[in-house]
Amino acid sequence: MRRLPGMTATATSARSDLSELGRSETALRTFLHGLPGVDQVGAEQRAAQLGTRSIKTTAKAQAIDLAIRMVDLTTLEGADTPGKVRALAAKALRPDPADPSCPHVGAVCVYPAMVPHVAEVLRGSGVHLASVATAFPSGQAPLEVKLADTRAAVEAGADEIDMVINRGAFLAGRYKEVYDEIVATKEACGDAHLKVILETGELATYDNVRRASWLAMLAGGDFIKTSTGKVPVAATPPVTLVMLEAVRDFRAATGRQVGVKPAGGIRTTKDAIKYLVMVNETVGPDWLDPDWFRFGASSLLNDLLMQRTKLTTGVYAGPDYFTLD
Repeated sequence: MRRLPGMTATATSARSDLSELGRSETALRTFLHGLPGVDQVGAEQRAAQLGTRSIKTTAKAQAIDLAIRMVDLTTLEGADTPGKVRALAAKALRPDPADPSCPHVGAVCVYPAMVPHVAEVLRGSGVHLASVATAFPSGQAPLEVKLADTRAAVEAGADEIDMVINRGAFLAGRYKEVYDEIVATKEACGDAHLKVILETGELATYDNVRRASWLAMLAGGDFIKTSTGKVPVAATPPVTLVMLEAVRDFRAATGRQVGVKPAGGIRTTKDAIKYLVMVNETVGPDWLDPDWFRFGASSLLNDLLMQRTKLTTGVYAGPDYFTLD
């Protein structure tokens, strides 16, 4: 098994049987704090450097279509209505009604109460139906409430659950509590995939982002996700880079591949392509697939569609050409 650079002997020994780590707070703490520290300057410079890469027009067209397929088209507002989410689901299926060659998005993400209405539209389409759960966005609720939230969403038709960790417990060092909640939520998901939201804007350090990423993967998460979109600091390139490095090292250690979902603040085609370059350069083409990388976004899709129209027709479509989400 490959040793991670800078990892202590104690942590390397603990990783020899990762399935045993969740049995003990001490074992989890030893492992997580034995992970190599993140070089903040290095991570930020690397992310900035990757953001300067340019791609040719043909590759840009392919990247735009891939990015569209990776979008989790999202509405998470208290004013959401059945009509609004059904319209969003229709757009997910046919993002550009004037161009049938435009691919559909990866998923539609809504609150649990809205899941049945979206399910009516998406059924049999291949577009996934994601629902936030576990007392989103705070994560501050009794475990039984979080699990009931999850089960209700799955029973209503969600095949992906976006849960949020209890950041208070994590930051207080109660790693086993967070681990056990993820394990229980994964079980409540049944066949649905579990995306674990770290809320990286509240984790304060890149070291905490790395630790939370590993904790979520050790507990069985299928994806790790940056943010709820409900705090001022959401997805950033350096944070996403740290998470990509974590999934790369986790697969090297365990053989299991885990997806990554940056969410919040990604609004332009230029931004999306920067992230795709980062994925390719950090973890390789295996992750350049909607099954392994997603964008949590609402406004991003319209910019992708505008840029796509410009490439295919030579005419730049204004923002009023597409529906507002």
